[in-house]
Amino acid sequence: MRIGVPKEIKTNENRVSLVPAGAEALVAAGHEVFIETGAGIGSGFEDEAYTEVGATIVPDAATAWGKAELLLKVKEPIASEWQYLRPDLTLFTYLHFAADEALTRAHLASGATCIAYETVELPSRELPLLTPMSEVAGRMAVQEGAKYLEKLYGGRGVLIGGVPGVAPAKVVILGGGVVGTNAAKVAAGLGGKVVVLDLSLERLRYLADVMPANVQLVHSNRHNILEQISTCDLVIGGVLIPGAKAPKLVRREDLKRMRQGAVIVDVAVDQGGCIETIRPTTHENPTYVVDGIIHYGVANMPGAVPRTSTLALTNATLPYTLQLANKGWKNALRDNGALLRGLNMTGGQVTYRGVADSFGMDFVEPATFLD
Repeated sequence: MRIGVPKEIKTNENRVSLVPAGAEALVAAGHEVFIETGAGIGSGFEDEAYTEVGATIVPDAATAWGKAELLLKVKEPIASEWQYLRPDLTLFTYLHFAADEALTRAHLASGATCIAYETVELPSRELPLLTPMSEVAGRMAVQEGAKYLEKLYGGRGVLIGGVPGVAPAKVVILGGGVVGTNAAKVAAGLGGKVVVLDLSLERLRYLADVMPANVQLVHSNRHNILEQISTCDLVIGGVLIPGAKAPKLVRREDLKRMRQGAVIVDVAVDQGGCIETIRPTTHENPTYVVDGIIHYGVANMPGAVPRTSTLALTNATLPYTLQLANKGWKNALRDNGALLRGLNMTGGQVTYRGVADSFGMDFVEPATFLD
């Protein structure tokens, strides 16, 4: 199979969807790998590292897309890349369709087969291709939140861990999943007063066993959310409904309850965000202020640490990429139920219910297309 890897062109996105070791494995399995020149440089991989293992460097994105039967990316194609979509192409990347109707309709109109990293789901409900980036984003959320709490950036001028005689910052984390757990670990490690809210009592019991004493576990409901954010310094949104828009847990009017100069970091922004006032931002212009509250809405947070993020991501995606390349997408999805859950659309039909429900579109069972 011919596999294409274009350079990521979303603002300040320096990750790459395939490292040289992955290219080597694909070439060894008998496939052709086409890497757009410079695609790996942002993550520290020169073109020569790919050619040394048998991949071919191509001069531009049009060639990388055009030669590919299977196209690997990190982020969803932006508008300038939609022209490359076609019915005989299989696209394997993060897509987050439910948060963007224009993106969804462009891919639907193309007839391409779109398999989303974020909806590949194991029987255990684990999302193996979302997990590594959620780990990075959860840890980064505290790092970024701590920075914007500094007075220099308009924050309250509060140190997360405080000092002897001065109370630490209060960090409220919405969601106790992968993002929330990693955020809590870092915030607690810095010495903050941490509160994690989650709907699942089972999850809260698990976190109670593994978290340090400065992490408080609270059941998530409207009353408790309002109570916790009214006295906090940093709110981290980490709520996920796979393949669907995130629920709005903090409303515009709720900001008036918060302290001036407090910070919100919504990791769920690429799924629409769990804060009503959040909107996507970039690493170049990461924040804005609403009612005196600093909002951080960078939709590709792991792109700021591309070396770590690329290695973590490709460690997870390569086994699935090999299955798609070795078997073709239909056979691979037939043999692997987790990959089947990743199919969001094919042949101009939506095959993931969360996406269909978001825009009132017709839903077709993905297994329908495997005959």
